[in-house]
Amino acid sequence: MPAKSIEDLELIRSTLEELTAKWALLVLNILCDGPARFNALKRANPGISQKALTHCLRRLEASGLVARSVVSLSPVAVVYEVTPLGASLEPHTRAILDWAMRHREDIEAARQAFEMRELN
Repeated sequence: MPAKSIEDLELIRSTLEELTAKWALLVLNILCDGPARFNALKRANPGISQKALTHCLRRLEASGLVARSVVSLSPVAVVYEVTPLGASLEPHTRAILDWAMRHREDIEAARQAFEMRELN
């Protein structure tokens, strides 16, 4: 990759920061399968708090990766769906998540080895 200007690097860093926020890839992965309501996203991500999910969805929406729409039902429901821009990330998101699944044991072993070295 050719050298980038400082301005380019800042834009890249800013974009990557949005994509690598704690829950962003997992939420995008679920939404790539189809629209979902808030509680469905919360159930699909055990351990995420309501506040963290709200923050994640707002950041993804602000970045143009997720769209929020209000469904006029009783009671009113909010549905989130991936935008065309967000959908363009699907193969990359799935590849990263697949890589994480394939290498999770390797990473855990490396962490444990590191901790053992630090203790000695």
